[in-house]
Amino acid sequence: MCGIAGIMTADGSQPSAALLDGFLRALAHRGPDGEGRHLAPGVGLVQTRLAIIDLSTGDQPLYGRQGTALVANGEIYNYVELKRKFPSGEFKTNSDCEVPLATYASDGADFAKPLRGMYAIALHDARDHAVYLARDPFGIKPLYYAEYPGGMIFASELQALLKTGLIAPKIRAEAATELVQLQFTTGRSTIFENIYRVAPGETLSLRGGRIVGRRQKPALPEGATLQLGEAEALKLLDAALMDSVAVHQRADVPYGMFLSGGVDSSAILACMARLNDRPVRAFTAGFPGTAAKDEREFAKRVAKAAGADHVEIAVTEGHFWRYLPAIAAAMDDPAADYAVLPTFLLAAEAAKELKVVLTGEGGDELFAGYGRYRSALRSPFLGGRPMRRHGFLDGLGVLRDSSRHWRAGISAGEQRLASGKMTRLQQAQALDCADWLPNDLLLKVDRCLMAHGLEGRTPLLDPVVADLAFRLPDGLKIAGRKGKYLLRRWLEQALPAADPFAEKRGFTVPVGEWIRSRADHLAPLLAASAGVSEICHPEKVWALFDAFETRGGKHEGIACWQLLFYALWHAIHVERRSATGDVFATLEA
Repeated sequence: MCGIAGIMTADGSQPSAALLDGFLRALAHRGPDGEGRHLAPGVGLVQTRLAIIDLSTGDQPLYGRQGTALVANGEIYNYVELKRKFPSGEFKTNSDCEVPLATYASDGADFAKPLRGMYAIALHDARDHAVYLARDPFGIKPLYYAEYPGGMIFASELQALLKTGLIAPKIRAEAATELVQLQFTTGRSTIFENIYRVAPGETLSLRGGRIVGRRQKPALPEGATLQLGEAEALKLLDAALMDSVAVHQRADVPYGMFLSGGVDSSAILACMARLNDRPVRAFTAGFPGTAAKDEREFAKRVAKAAGADHVEIAVTEGHFWRYLPAIAAAMDDPAADYAVLPTFLLAAEAAKELKVVLTGEGGDELFAGYGRYRSALRSPFLGGRPMRRHGFLDGLGVLRDSSRHWRAGISAGEQRLASGKMTRLQQAQALDCADWLPNDLLLKVDRCLMAHGLEGRTPLLDPVVADLAFRLPDGLKIAGRKGKYLLRRWLEQALPAADPFAEKRGFTVPVGEWIRSRADHLAPLLAASAGVSEICHPEKVWALFDAFETRGGKHEGIACWQLLFYALWHAIHVERRSATGDVFATLEA
């Protein structure tokens, strides 16, 4: 895992060394093991390296035989298989990231099509005066770009673009409202004007510092629903899971996993236990002394059954107030997901001894685990309703814009998917895979882990797994009131101690409890926040916190969390306040 950045000037002039130096400083946390740069007329590329595969000869940039140069952030898991398709002597290193240079030589701008992995790639073809930016189909690895009068800049993190001074940090008010209502922002546009995401699965072609072409590689299979019974499906699922976890373990450094005790991470553990001779290092977070369900004891039993070494992390209210500014600083592309706190602290602990962890992200989306999917299957007359029909601040009278515009991105996705051949369940899954997954869950994992120089891998978000899971009959995804039916059946056989058909415990972080304990202190700070007051009525914000302190309420608690996160994020990334102190030091600065 690494950080990459670069520039393509409009007039072919030489990029400044100071600009490239700034990129390297901004992305140093993503790659503590080394750095490299490529400089050519009109183009500059940089990379900060977290060495995972080919520790001795895998430094970047990597160079092809025909005037090509590449920097990459990610892992190409099928690099072993792809290298066999090329003549011996084609490759100068043992790096997985050298493969895209070979596929570019054979396939041109379609070089990303055969790649199986998570990646953000910048490839320069000096002969063709072109740069190509490619991102993996699920959007596991981030990549941003911005046009300015002198050309285009791009980077693994949005903050690296802002630090160049070429782009003003101007907030789109509609995106800020979308953020506090959904906890993430949708589509290619970011919360900042003129800064965009390379879309998941997209390859951009650049010439003269401008986009001249786009290609798309879909994450989800387009074939018809598979016609197969449960017994056959279980065999296929076993093969797909084992294959994916096996290639996701390809590394020349120590690796482990995050274990919540839920179905998805337990399934990853079951596969890893079968594949590894040594005990798997499994890390779990819990919330002692709160009303939140503590997963540690259950995860400990699952880990013991799998022969894993279990590491427990206690997440406390003190951690919440102390580390939230640092987390908001890491989440430069904001996602107000309260799981950022345990994810950040788990990463800090795991990074003391590991460089790679496997996680269970993607299981709910591909195997249909969310309750909202069951609702999507029902007709409106039987209680069915669109996903994300209500925002987190609905009904509280806090927002200046009380319209439904915050849902425009979700509505556009619904309309696009409704015109296809997917089942209603697949439409709901695909909608989540398009925005919720890359712009919330995977964004959270990337930033919280890379803040500590730790690589996160997601074996359930793999084309081999997706080709089976997404095309399963609806009845093998949801049976009765249980989602992820087939994955639960597989886990029931593979690791019975996981008790996969038990009532879903859910994962919550007690942010409401912690905020309520300091609501009187937070109310005036949030009401006075420059970011919050742009989109909310300050007096209504104050009243919301006062009411929450007095009466509590889940809806109000989550609303307070959304506003607290946004106020901190805005203070750090727009107002340029320090994130070195606690929540109150940051807000009071």
